[in-house]
Amino acid sequence: MSSSSTALRELQRDLESKANDLSKLQKGRPNQAHIAKNHQVRKKYTIQLGENELVLKELNLLNEDANVYKLIGPVLVKQDLAEANANVRKRIEYISAEL
Repeated sequence: MSSSSTALRELQRDLESKANDLSKLQKGRPNQAHIAKNHQVRKKYTIQLGENELVLKELNLLNEDANVYKLIGPVLVKQDLAEANANVRKRIEYISAEL
C-alpha cells in the first residue's frame, strides 16, 4: 500500500511541476488581446506613415514661393515651405522608429 501511495505522491508532484511550467510559459507568451492591440497600433502607424510620405511628395512638387498652410485647431496658419518639409520629415522619422 505504501508503494502505491509513494507512486501517487510522485505523480502528484510531477503533475504540479508540469502545471507550474505551463503557467510560466503562458505568462511569458503574449495573449490574443495583447497581439490584437499591437496589431491595431502598428496598423495606425503604417497608415500615418503612408499619409506623411504622400504629403512629403506633394510638398516636393511645390515651387519655393508656394503658400503652405498648417491646420492648428480650427485655424489655417501660413507656414514656410522649408519648415513644413522639415516637420513632415521629422514625423516620418518618428513614425518609422515606432514601427
